[in-house]
Amino acid sequence: MAAVTTISFTAAVQSPDLNSSARSYSNFDAFKLRSAVTYDACSVRASSSSRMVVHCMCTSVDVPTVSQTKLNFLKAYKRPIPSIYNTVLQELIVQQHLTKYKKSFRYDPVFALGFVTVYDRLMEGYPSDEDRQAIFEAYIRALNDDPAQFRADAQKVEEWAKTQSPSSLVEFASRDGEIEGILKDIAERAGTKGSFSYSRFFAVGLFRLLELSNSTEPNILDKLCAALNVSKRSVDRDLDVYRNLLSKLVQAKELLKEYTEREKKKTEERAAASQKANEAVTK
Repeated sequence: MAAVTTISFTAAVQSPDLNSSARSYSNFDAFKLRSAVTYDACSVRASSSSRMVVHCMCTSVDVPTVSQTKLNFLKAYKRPIPSIYNTVLQELIVQQHLTKYKKSFRYDPVFALGFVTVYDRLMEGYPSDEDRQAIFEAYIRALNDDPAQFRADAQKVEEWAKTQSPSSLVEFASRDGEIEGILKDIAERAGTKGSFSYSRFFAVGLFRLLELSNSTEPNILDKLCAALNVSKRSVDRDLDVYRNLLSKLVQAKELLKEYTEREKKKTEERAAASQKANEAVTK
């Protein structure tokens, strides 16, 4: 396992021993977002004479740069990460940084569920469970967020979704409850221009809700998107990217497994040959 934590996947793909038709999953540009990171803060106050006094402070909020966020991650987790995982992690942290610092972004448990789902699927098969959790915590803290809150909120939404039917899932607005209230708030903000920041993690969160509630009917996602006031076209596009990513990761992990097993066998064979040679010399 120690060898797996240090091997370079890029080198593995370039190795002549590997299938030359193998494609690298690292082309993850489709998962990138763009965002401005400078804000103008304005406050409005009504005076006793009923005049409106507008105070504008055209100073930019102290928003960290992408490089600072990535550096925070590297400082928090200093052990080497296999390139098969690290390449995608670096892309995800850039995407999440740009999403978080958009003016219209507001954290919600569906977003948390989406990120946790992506992370857990990405890190399936990681050599160490302890390292997988440490990487998760370092990643979230690098973005100045709370990893425990992400996990707790994701679990809360998951447990709720498991108790839902396809019809009750899309009819959340007609019922009361904690998760129903969260979904109502999302729908209200999404229906107001500039009050909601859609993201691909949010799209994956919706997909996970459908999975957990066993909502397999083709039109359920259409109804859920309509109820939440989000674009079904955007969700479909981002779910296609997500599925494609998972498919490429499965292929890449299989290639890495084959490569490490082959290298291990070669090492054992060289060690056995060396031992036989030494025995021959001593005789």
